[in-house]
Amino acid sequence: MEKLVVGNKFRGAAMFVCLSFLLVACHDDNDPEKQTDNNDFDPAEISLGERLFLETRFAQFFKANANDANSPLSQGDPATSHTITTAGTIASPFAGQSMNCASCHLVDQHLDAENAGMRTYADFAPRPPIPSRADRGDSNTFAPRNSQSLVGVNHGNADQLILHFDAEFNTMLDLVKATLTGRNYGWLADEGNQAIQHIANIIRQDNGAGELAREFGGSYSRILTATDPAIAEQFRLPEEFRVDVQNATDEEIFSAVARLIAAYVDDLAFSSDDTGIANGSPFDAFLQNNGLPTSPLPEESDEAYGARLLQQLSKLERPQFIPGNGESQTFAFHQQTFTFAELELEGLKIFLRDGSNSSENSGIGNCIACHAPPDFSDFGLHNTGVSQHEYDAIHGQGTFADMYIPDLATRNGDVEQYLPPSATHPGASGRFRAIASAADPSLADLGAWNIFANPEINAPQARLRQLLCALKPEAECGSLSDNELLTLSVASFKTPQLRDLGHSSPFMHNGAFNDLESVVRFYQDMAKLARDGDLRNSSADIAKIRLEESDIQALTAFLKALNEDYE
Repeated sequence: MEKLVVGNKFRGAAMFVCLSFLLVACHDDNDPEKQTDNNDFDPAEISLGERLFLETRFAQFFKANANDANSPLSQGDPATSHTITTAGTIASPFAGQSMNCASCHLVDQHLDAENAGMRTYADFAPRPPIPSRADRGDSNTFAPRNSQSLVGVNHGNADQLILHFDAEFNTMLDLVKATLTGRNYGWLADEGNQAIQHIANIIRQDNGAGELAREFGGSYSRILTATDPAIAEQFRLPEEFRVDVQNATDEEIFSAVARLIAAYVDDLAFSSDDTGIANGSPFDAFLQNNGLPTSPLPEESDEAYGARLLQQLSKLERPQFIPGNGESQTFAFHQQTFTFAELELEGLKIFLRDGSNSSENSGIGNCIACHAPPDFSDFGLHNTGVSQHEYDAIHGQGTFADMYIPDLATRNGDVEQYLPPSATHPGASGRFRAIASAADPSLADLGAWNIFANPEINAPQARLRQLLCALKPEAECGSLSDNELLTLSVASFKTPQLRDLGHSSPFMHNGAFNDLESVVRFYQDMAKLARDGDLRNSSADIAKIRLEESDIQALTAFLKALNEDYE
């Protein structure tokens, strides 16, 4: 029987949680006097997507340890026994159960815990724990990469969407399907069909007695089939999300489950006004108070908008800081004041300076090259030196630059040796999508190198080619061979968004840094390596960063001014 552990978007019936600090009142669906107007509810596909996001019975551990779909586990998966933080471990909300989406993408489950707090659908660990599959010779107990925040992850042009740090997916639906049948849920690469069958059986056999079922409208069969006229309006799915559970194939049920989870994740967004303009952070308030542009003009790029904003900031004679007039504002979920003052303004200017004036030796963050406002991401791929930094710290300075990385023909000619496991090559080593280890110098994480021109992965290739070509703008894309593009992909990862970073630490794809000051210092160090020619496959924008010690505090203060009280 599943245990009720509800995530939090604080928007409607899907939550059903009494949180005194938000003065949210719970209601009883069976008491008309206590029912809330349906306009307060999320659409049914969002509410039920959240239920599936929280479902702990889809994982391989549950299949291996439960007698049937409705019986309690005799013991929980060790991977969900504790929540790992950079300061130690705390009791997990999913202890005694098996893996679900929320295990790695938390919200308010640890709001009041020491060394924890609010999350934007991220976790607290450098790398999240995953189920061991030692029974099949796979003893990995941690994912190779940090759990990304999911808020706003689908933002931008759908035709240009890439997902995961290495751009493995170009739709949320594909990502969800791969997650439900993948290693983080305990399934090995050749167990995809078993996973689909198991998930379909959980849906069919659910008896509606579990806590999630009681709070989210009843059994899965009842809710997903959606023909019962007694289903409450907030749980009545639109036609396009329904599936006739008892008559559908395993694949049809699985696809319906994935569509709902994808709809839920796609709906996660930071605060904005009715026109879509972000309004939740001190930075946003500062722009509004000073009449500064909050978004690009039609046909204006984000980078051009950032340059225009910098020009207007230089002309701002009497900035109206936040808070103003002696007021005092605090965050509910951050240990900082709601402030945008002189230090944050100087940090913003450093952030926006692009390094085009090579005579300047300080005060240039060149952050705008990859993190232009208002999205604070170019949604592209770059090598900023994170993998090299980790590898060299273990094996010695300069060792990453000397590490053997095969060319395209060699890599694709020996998939088992070099590429990650797949359904057709379940025994592949995945050595270049691995955690660097002192015991094995052949292990490293090369990011998009594992995906580009991978014969097992077709969907994102066109977009990957565009992104890799953009790393060498002086060349015609058609003139670059796949082998040249593969070289450009070495240790390249997706550019993250920067809003509300305080709720998604530790930072980088490997969770290397616990605080933003360390991140800024890292870029200062990588810029010097890049200028000296010692950063392998360096993004061209890294060498343009020129920061002095006096710049670090201001730039860090600005990054913190992008925080907001995510609800």
